[in-house]
Amino acid sequence: MSRVMRILVTGSSGHLGEALVRTLRQAGHDVVSLDIRPSPFTTCVGSITDRGCVSRCMAWVQVVFHAATLHRPHVDTHRRQAFIDTNISGTLNLLEEAAAADVGSFVFTSTTSVFGDALVPPAGAPAAWITEDVKPVPKNIYGVTKTAAEDLCQLFHRNHGLPCIVLRTSRFFPEPDFDAAVRERYADDNMKVTEFLYRRVDLEDAVGAHLLAAERAPQIGFGRYIISATTPFSPEDLPQLRRDAPLATLRRVPDYAAVYGRRGWRIVPGIDRVYVNERARSELSWRPRYDFRALIHRLRAGEDVRSPLARMVGKKGYS
Repeated sequence: MSRVMRILVTGSSGHLGEALVRTLRQAGHDVVSLDIRPSPFTTCVGSITDRGCVSRCMAWVQVVFHAATLHRPHVDTHRRQAFIDTNISGTLNLLEEAAAADVGSFVFTSTTSVFGDALVPPAGAPAAWITEDVKPVPKNIYGVTKTAAEDLCQLFHRNHGLPCIVLRTSRFFPEPDFDAAVRERYADDNMKVTEFLYRRVDLEDAVGAHLLAAERAPQIGFGRYIISATTPFSPEDLPQLRRDAPLATLRRVPDYAAVYGRRGWRIVPGIDRVYVNERARSELSWRPRYDFRALIHRLRAGEDVRSPLARMVGKKGYS
């Protein structure tokens, strides 16, 4: 995105939205930022469910980054109808207004949670190798509504010629894991670094993928991509990974043992899925910098494992 453009970012008070606004402003772009919560990175306080608000924000916009959403933790605090209103109807409002405004690129932030039950193999089976070819099997209202929103993006490309890229991002939030059992067994930093083996991405790398998606959208037309840190594993590791993840990790990243040992950290006993970013690296020319090997190097050097952008955005919670 070399030339200066007018860009709409939804969800601008959230983790990814703020990171996008920070990055785009620094590059000199004219950013219109929309969120239901006020923040220094939000220029328009309003909801994507309000068609009039969306229409006003879309004026003269050339690129849309749609990151506004109800997230997985909201399943415990919000009604199912709220997910339909925000994640489906809100996305439809944005797509209709973007098509009417002849927007050049529409980038939708989806989630690897759309895969749902496809992420958990049967007992005794190898870990799952999750590529874009795996069929989603949503297991909650969050996954259902994000899958439906992805399909709306495809529909608007096919019927209206709107260039749409769907990015299925893995975990990038810095908050503690919402699973109480995980919080009890592992230190927070321990678990987050371990997740870079199979299901986490640094916020700075996630932003980079979004920028590349916006650049490539006119040529690609429509595409779905997994955005997760590059795993050190390959398909041949999957049986051992499910049975003995520490040993599988030691084979691929032998340096990890000493680094983890000094901190009293552990690799989880078994890993049931691995997110594969090969298509994003190939078709978007995405080059994520923060993977498990890089983080082990940074820990050994006494450096912070988080990117500067992730440190700036910090924790926000899910309200």
